[in-house]
Amino acid sequence: MGFLAPWFLGGLAALGVPVFVHLLRKHVTTPRPVGSLMFFERGTQSSSRHRRLRYWLLFALRFALVLLVVLAFANPFVRRNAADTKGQLLVIVLDNSFSMRAGTRFADAKREALAVLAAKPKEQKAQVMALGGQLAILLQPTVDDGPLRAALESIQPGDGHANFGEVGRGIRTLSETVPGPIDVHLFSDMQRTATPGNFADMVLPGNATLHVHAVAKGATPPNWTVESVDAPADLADPKDPKRSRVKAVVVGFGTPAAEKTVSLMVNGKTIATRKVNIPANGRATVEFAPLEVAYGFNKCAVRIEGGDAFPGDDASVFAVRRSDPERVLFIHAAGETRSTLYFGAALTAASQGSFLLQSVAAEQTTDLDPAKFAFVVLSDTAALPAIFEHTLEQYVARGGSVMIALGTHAGARAQIPLWPSAVKDVRNYVRTGGSAAVGEVDFTHPALEETKPGRDNGGWAETKVFYAAVVDSGQARVVAKLSDGTPLVLDRQVGEGHVLLLTSGLENLTNDLPLHPVFVAFVDRTARYLSGNERLSGSRLVDAFVPLRAANAAGELSSVEVIDPVGKRPLSLAEAHTAQTLQLQQAGFYQIRLANGRDAVLGVNPDRRESDLEPMAADVQQLWAGSGASGPVAETSATANVTKYQPVSLWWYVMLLALVVALAETALASGYMGTQREDA
Repeated sequence: MGFLAPWFLGGLAALGVPVFVHLLRKHVTTPRPVGSLMFFERGTQSSSRHRRLRYWLLFALRFALVLLVVLAFANPFVRRNAADTKGQLLVIVLDNSFSMRAGTRFADAKREALAVLAAKPKEQKAQVMALGGQLAILLQPTVDDGPLRAALESIQPGDGHANFGEVGRGIRTLSETVPGPIDVHLFSDMQRTATPGNFADMVLPGNATLHVHAVAKGATPPNWTVESVDAPADLADPKDPKRSRVKAVVVGFGTPAAEKTVSLMVNGKTIATRKVNIPANGRATVEFAPLEVAYGFNKCAVRIEGGDAFPGDDASVFAVRRSDPERVLFIHAAGETRSTLYFGAALTAASQGSFLLQSVAAEQTTDLDPAKFAFVVLSDTAALPAIFEHTLEQYVARGGSVMIALGTHAGARAQIPLWPSAVKDVRNYVRTGGSAAVGEVDFTHPALEETKPGRDNGGWAETKVFYAAVVDSGQARVVAKLSDGTPLVLDRQVGEGHVLLLTSGLENLTNDLPLHPVFVAFVDRTARYLSGNERLSGSRLVDAFVPLRAANAAGELSSVEVIDPVGKRPLSLAEAHTAQTLQLQQAGFYQIRLANGRDAVLGVNPDRRESDLEPMAADVQQLWAGSGASGPVAETSATANVTKYQPVSLWWYVMLLALVVALAETALASGYMGTQREDA
């Protein structure tokens, strides 16, 4: 037992008040007439009889009332074992991220988690969660040990990247529905790279207490891994010196300087090896060229030979698709050749033979089938044959893509093909004696993607636009704007395909973009984006999402088919007809048949932050454990019975007893006062 406000105990000095009240009585005598006092002897009468306490029961009640009031203000409490509290929720969080595959970490963590579950009181509720790429709630709170144990046993090592911020957010959300205390036990290797950038994401709510069970013991083992691989996702010519090459970066975490053998594997066979010297705790680059692959999809990997403490991350996989050069249909106005010349030269320089340009006038497109082309470009065409325009609409709806450059004929258009609105106005900046600059560029769009644009806005800042059309963007994504706010590049999804609209032209009359180096990069990225080849192969990270069908065309086309790295189909029959995206939850190769009928093979790798096995600093762990209500909690053993106490206030009980005593004192005091009046 204790007192939450012990300084109020100073009020016990008020216990002297009842004593003083009961002793404060005057000795009253009745005067009587006496003739003479000469026969009386002088003497001293004892007053002790008048100082004795009377009415003992009344005195006891008053004494108890003062005592109870003082104790109530001191707020007494009793300590109660938290493990015996039925209202407390036990939350077991088991880390199954990729780094838990190192050594026996995952097996140790699961064994300790099962031991804590076995020590749980039968009447206490518990909940099981798994921390991988996301915090997965496997079971709702229950007192039944059977389902809880089954949920723990079902957790298997994953390939995701853990984030302790997910634990903080998950427990904070849980506390909104659980009013009582929450006892969180986290079983993890406490990897440093799992710490979020903002520590506030990890903070626990006031009613939660964290117990950290770190399974990574001893010194951090050295580990080498393939950090990244730069390889072509689509390859037309294996002899192309610019594209037919693989560049890999090998990095060491907590490692000494060493020489490693790195191999390039294609479809399970080693086709090349290289020796590379890796400095201590450093990285080195190794290159393989040329890349000899067969037609179709090729499953490739770069692997570090020789074991280390964590062999699971010694390889990085990727897919390369080899095909013949694809044709691009370029449709232009009759007699207009500038745009064909500029676009064709840029496409040849950028793609290195991956695309072949076929240029035709708009009037000659009646019998053409756009489905035979990787994508279609409409350059400054005033009108299209009705038959071809209808065929083009079907081509886009099924997954084809079209780029439209309005050019100087924009003002004469009644309607833009494949676009829901007509040209509203034109901006002829030459008439005003100047030009417009490119103001805003969305470098996250695949057609203009740039990692570090720089001060020149990726080269777009130097571009001058002399003529541009004004169109209603509607639901389209505005990719680039001019300095006056006029949209320059827009992207609109139509069915399963895309329409990329350039409100200016592809020649040097409406702008000087073809005269700048950024034009080649723009044509290159646009061609790969519209053809969709980059999305059919290459590599991704675990927990990334892959689009399976267009958001506005779900269920309109054929179902998708997905085979994961272990040969299973992760989508149900219903999901195969409706799913728009797929989350890649396993490392390895995924085989996908998209809703538009195209096949894809993707190599999926774990986040390489999981390869850094260094644990979180001890002081950071203690700070995190102390972010809840109960202060820092030391690391506990799996078999130890952790005793925690929770204060239970007795204030209401003390005040209730004081009320009863006050009522009894009032009734008793009234009776004594009535007796005294009768005696008088």
